[in-house]
Amino acid sequence: MSVKFKPLADRVLIEPAPAEQKTASGIIIPDTAKEKPLKGTVIAAGPGKKDEPMSVKKGDSVLYGQYSGTEIKIDGNNFLIMRESDIYGIF
Repeated sequence: MSVKFKPLADRVLIEPAPAEQKTASGIIIPDTAKEKPLKGTVIAAGPGKKDEPMSVKKGDSVLYGQYSGTEIKIDGNNFLIMRESDIYGIF
């Protein structure tokens, strides 16, 4: 996905993974009971702070906190923008 957005400093633009539609046993989850996804893909990353380079890069799959980041809409798509410190890890 190509987005014309460049985060500044230590901020990261993340595309959240889609919410689960079914449980492992096949039960369909209604929209009101779906939980906010806690993982996503890095779409763009800033250059980092002075003396602190970024450890995540475009294309990384990351895990972040449930209430981390700010939801934004770019070209009709939903994204999260957050600081690199709000990301728990890369997988």
